[in-house]
Amino acid sequence: QVQLVESGGGSVQGGGSLRLSCAASGYTYRNNVMGWIRQTPGKEREAIACIYTRSGSTDYADSVKGRFTISQNNAENTVYLQMNSLKPEDTAMYYCAAGMFYSGTCLWPNAYRDWGQGTQVTVSS
Repeated sequence: QVQLVESGGGSVQGGGSLRLSCAASGYTYRNNVMGWIRQTPGKEREAIACIYTRSGSTDYADSVKGRFTISQNNAENTVYLQMNSLKPEDTAMYYCAAGMFYSGTCLWPNAYRDWGQGTQVTVSS
């Protein structure tokens, strides 16, 4: 079992910043990628950032590239998402997820097998 606990969501005005955290525990060795996936009602889930935990290689969706940064603290099994220049369209429930990827992009929501409970991010105009 893997437990993922997100924190750091909230409400912010457009142009502001937030930092999300995701603390992992349990059988974390069964995964090699941590990602952030967001979802709004009526829309498909969107994987926006991910990191290969061993190499530190990252990938970003075009919608957040240059504004969001994913990072990790391996000693604490924690992954972060620094979100800058937030826009109203960034409003969503943000989920931390973990999975095992063998090659290619890690921006594939359906490939993640362990999920957190989500944290809401609301950006006002």
